[in-house]
Amino acid sequence: MKKTSRKSPVSMLLMLALFGFLAMGACKSKKVVEAAPAPEPVEEPAPAPTPPPAPPAPSAEEVAVEKLEAFFNTITNASSVQSANGSIQEALGMFSNQETPVLIVIHEENGIKDYDEPTTINKYLNYLKDTKKNLNYISDLRLDGSGRVTELELRRK
Repeated sequence: MKKTSRKSPVSMLLMLALFGFLAMGACKSKKVVEAAPAPEPVEEPAPAPTPPPAPPAPSAEEVAVEKLEAFFNTITNASSVQSANGSIQEALGMFSNQETPVLIVIHEENGIKDYDEPTTINKYLNYLKDTKKNLNYISDLRLDGSGRVTELELRRK
């Protein structure tokens, strides 16, 4: 036989109360929290413009190349032999000695260079004075510890 069990009204009431509390806990109302007003923007003074970084100082080789090119042009365009000779003497002061080799590249292929007959700086500067033509530019130079040119390599313009 089947037994019917009836729940007592107290247990039924407790069950409903429990269900009610759970329902109320799940449906909590959320409080609306008013956001604090945003602070007014404060104008910050614009930073002082920074000057652009200075270009790097030219190397000793670059300075020597510029000076030598200027000397070559001055000797080539000299108005008299005396002024050309004065410029030659100034230019020779940049070299370790008057016999500093000057190599003129006449051809280069696959990294192999062919040079004209080697000459000295003294002969080359006098050649510029005599021909009044500067057909070469400085492609490489070597400096010693005191900043004087020990070897000069030229190429055709």
